[in-house]
Amino acid sequence: MDTLSSRPVYENPWMTVREDTFRRPDGGEGLYGVVDKPHYALVIALDGSGPTARMMMVEQFRYPLGLRRWEFPQGTAPDRAAMEPGALAARELREETGLEAGRWLPLGLLDVAPGLSSQRGRAFLATDLTAGEPDREDTEADMRSAWVTRSEFEDMVRAGEITDAQSIAAYAMLMLSGR
Repeated sequence: MDTLSSRPVYENPWMTVREDTFRRPDGGEGLYGVVDKPHYALVIALDGSGPTARMMMVEQFRYPLGLRRWEFPQGTAPDRAAMEPGALAARELREETGLEAGRWLPLGLLDVAPGLSSQRGRAFLATDLTAGEPDREDTEADMRSAWVTRSEFEDMVRAGEITDAQSIAAYAMLMLSGR
């Protein structure tokens, strides 16, 4: 498909919305609205191994849903800036939980909502953790954090307490990694 035109419709410090016209392979034209957000990093901070291993989760109010939601630490660089994924992952983990990791393992690439948004994310496993104090942004002032075991995580998904698609997909990547 060929983009014929693109115009910004809305912009704020976190995203832009644009409207594109395009030509389909059959020659017909179409219109598409796209939400552009910077790429993000998501971190599964894993402490220990086996059935007693625990993962760090954060809970915060998600305005579009009107609900508090549990997720793995994740986020983007300020003001829609581009940032190297590993550095962004370390920044988000430290900012949201106070944790720093001695070892990092890339788990994979996630597309948030490819029919709506250009945003993509990189999931990482962080181990050899050192505790510290969170340095949360103003928008994260109500954030809580908690350690959960894999069994507890899976129970929370089944119960609808964890519904964040990126967190669930990253957990699947962790399982596929054999860790």
